[in-house]
Amino acid sequence: MTVRLRTVVFPVAGLGTRFLPATKAVPKELLPIMDRPLIQWAADEAIAAGADTLVFVVNRNKRAINDHFDMAFELEARLESSGKTEHLRMVRETLPAHVRPVFVLQPEARGLGHAVLCARPAVASGPFGIILPDDFILNRDGPGALAQMAQVQAEHGGSVIAVEPVEWKDTSRYGIVSGTPVDSQLMKIDSIVEKPRPDVAPSNLGVVGRYVLDHRIFDLLENTKPGAGGEIQLTDAIAALLTEQDAFAYRFDGVRYDCGNKLGFVQATLRCALDDEEIGADLRRTLEGWLRAAGPEPASARKASDGVATQR
Repeated sequence: MTVRLRTVVFPVAGLGTRFLPATKAVPKELLPIMDRPLIQWAADEAIAAGADTLVFVVNRNKRAINDHFDMAFELEARLESSGKTEHLRMVRETLPAHVRPVFVLQPEARGLGHAVLCARPAVASGPFGIILPDDFILNRDGPGALAQMAQVQAEHGGSVIAVEPVEWKDTSRYGIVSGTPVDSQLMKIDSIVEKPRPDVAPSNLGVVGRYVLDHRIFDLLENTKPGAGGEIQLTDAIAALLTEQDAFAYRFDGVRYDCGNKLGFVQATLRCALDDEEIGADLRRTLEGWLRAAGPEPASARKASDGVATQR
């Protein structure tokens, strides 16, 4: 059975300071993985999960995201007069005709929970999705992570949160869940804690940037007080949701690249470039030549690269 997730929220109001100066004038979500910006990959994943309403939570300086999904009259006219029909098709199909983009302002940076709460007026009743574009998830052999999670929600109800094992030393960077296994990929969540120290973390299953949440989360966010970092944490509202209904942690099929940092961004770019029919073979030969010229990799460098891109 194909399951549709009608509304998906994209909290994209962050400043992208790790990529300065590139993000001084260009939102980090418009940095490209190959020829598609991160936000386009995220939107395509949402649409593949059935979404027809995409809610972008932006700040006042991110007009460029609006422009990316708007019509570009001059560009389209020039492409059409030049006979560049394939390029024209790509520009016009940034969003399919049946998909509606909605832009909501987050007036101040008060955390992920606050960003999601800002989207409330644009989200219809029922379960809805959340995608954090920084968490670039590529499933080369099947449906995207959000489509997988929509199917899980349809079968089990409640809410579904994407997780994967993280290094124990890194638990203080994630929301961490623990619970009761349902099968090899699914766990009923008993507890969720925001950024616990490794010595008190209940597990090393970290929450990553995909959620399918019950609409009730908005009421709970309204009453969530600032938590870790003085921000309104989505994790804290989910913890309150657990007292009322089931929520599940799902280990998705695919590879996550943390595009919130430079190494993950480059890894995602290389993976997509190697898969590209036009340049993949040439790039592979180039990389192999560079590696031969560079010689064996130092053990310290191998250790430093662990855990950036992960796969089930």
